Amino acid sequence: MLNRTILMGRLVADPELKTTASGISVTSFTIAVDRNFVKSGEERKADFIGIVCWRQTAEFVCRYFSKGSLIAVEGQLQSRTYQAKDGTNRYVLEVVADNVSFTGERRDANNNYNNNNYNNSYNQSYSGAPAASNTDNQPAPSYQSGSNSDFQEMPLDDDLPF
Repeated sequence: MLNRTILMGRLVADPELKTTASGISVTSFTIAVDRNFVKSGEERKADFIGIVCWRQTAEFVCRYFSKGSLIAVEGQLQSRTYQAKDGTNRYVLEVVADNVSFTGERRDANNNYNNNNYNNSYNQSYSGAPAASNTDNQPAPSYQSGSNSDFQEMPLDDDLPF
């Protein structure tokens, strides 16, 4: 069985960090994910999807993301039911996030957007484990303008690993 969900959207409100009775950090928030298809003469539509983060991932989201932030989320789709205050049973379908990532432009210290283009965009993720840091903040190498001399010939023999 496979249950993986990958989404990218904008937070519709500031995430709020909460703590369970046993001291575990948790946050839940909603992201707006634009649909790809737009009918002519209509505005683009979006889906609003609930996300739940636990422990260090929840703390990371609450510290670095706010309303309107573009976020990438990877996790598992889960359903649950609960009884509302009015006594009715409710059914919820949400993504329990394993990894969250910054996407889009980097914000400066004053939380204002820099005028970076897409190729210089900031992309960092958090999956509950420490990430390797790039101390010189250089963008990753790109082969958009590469030539054939940038690549090596791969020997073709019968000892293929698959």
